[in-house]
Amino acid sequence: MKTTLKLQNVKCSGCTNGIAARLLKLSGINNVQIADGSSEVSFTYETVNDLAIAERTLAQIGYPPEGAENKLKNKAMSYISCVAGNLN
Repeated sequence: MKTTLKLQNVKCSGCTNGIAARLLKLSGINNVQIADGSSEVSFTYETVNDLAIAERTLAQIGYPPEGAENKLKNKAMSYISCVAGNLN
């Protein structure tokens, strides 16, 4: 199955690099695509549980899907993930 999620807190290519790298480490997640300058990520997943894990992982690294709660902790984590994405 394929989905596209609009993410919060995406600021730059470092963010998108970090998002793609993290999602590709998850079992059941494939074909991750993020357009430059976009906060939308598309990917395929095998089960509904894989999708739930991907959404939870995105929130943990600071990029919750639009509509999800965006706590100060998420915003702070997005800056850390952004820096890490720029280093890769």
